[in-house]
Amino acid sequence: MKFYCCSVKAVNEQSEFAINASGLTKRFGDLTAVDHLDLNVPRSLVYGFLGPNGSGKTTAIRMLCGLLTPTEGTAQVLGHQVPGDANKLKPKIGYMTQKFSLYGDLTVQENLEFIADIYSYPRSDRRSRVNDLIDRYDLEAQRKQFAGTMSGGQKQRLALASAVLNRPQLLLLDEPTSAVDPSSRRDFWEKLFALADAGTTILVSTHYMDEAERCHRLAILDHGRKVADGPPSELQASTGMSVVQIETRNTFAAQTELKALADVRSVTQLGIKLRVLIPESVSDPLELVNGVLSAAGLDAKSSLVSASLEDVFVAVTEQKRRLEAAA
Repeated sequence: MKFYCCSVKAVNEQSEFAINASGLTKRFGDLTAVDHLDLNVPRSLVYGFLGPNGSGKTTAIRMLCGLLTPTEGTAQVLGHQVPGDANKLKPKIGYMTQKFSLYGDLTVQENLEFIADIYSYPRSDRRSRVNDLIDRYDLEAQRKQFAGTMSGGQKQRLALASAVLNRPQLLLLDEPTSAVDPSSRRDFWEKLFALADAGTTILVSTHYMDEAERCHRLAILDHGRKVADGPPSELQASTGMSVVQIETRNTFAAQTELKALADVRSVTQLGIKLRVLIPESVSDPLELVNGVLSAAGLDAKSSLVSASLEDVFVAVTEQKRRLEAAA
């Protein structure tokens, strides 16, 4: 009886997550694209993959939906082992690729009807489902327009409508806003939050810091490895770095002086401002910065500020490289 109770508890704990991955690894010859990735994605939230191009985001997503076989490790997605149960998993997921992949010589309505055919969507409900998606994703004016002639934002909305046509439990989005304007990106995220509120789990990869801040939870990938994981606010509060912001008209000279300091981990320029990362072990980072700039005869105004996600990314990747160099 005790064994039975423990088993029920384990099942309940598993059911809290849409994705469980352990040691997930993918190698292409000598290249390790994803390196022992551990991942737990809770249901009904927006979980982000943040990282530059080549960090392993797309490869990880393709393994999680059963399109790639892992070299090592295991993954369970919506209760199915991948890639072993991929055929059972696929009807439960939606996948939107970075590049627009629908048919340019079909209209909006024809593309959606074609996707409905692929999913064997019930014919009794097919017309109402297509009409609902056209209305929900603001495509009525483009209903009879060829997809290849639409704007980037319109194509994006059509791609999202197609990805959710089968009412997926899990939606995988690979760099979905890389080719659209800021207004379209904002509208797109409003639709993602509506889906999450309705119970859909969303895994979205991005290299935009402002997009990553929108996610409920976030994993930062660097050269195939997960280097941080948590809610954006927690990651920003636990960088292990003090962030000094400097306003000066002599940004180049100030950078030169600061980068020469052993205690400075990073200097980033934003217009006439510099953001300087200094380990929290340094007791008075403002005194350190002001002393260097004053000695160099540079007029500057310095203040301590909260870390941004870009600061987090720089901090964790810098720490990883220092640890690897010391090994």
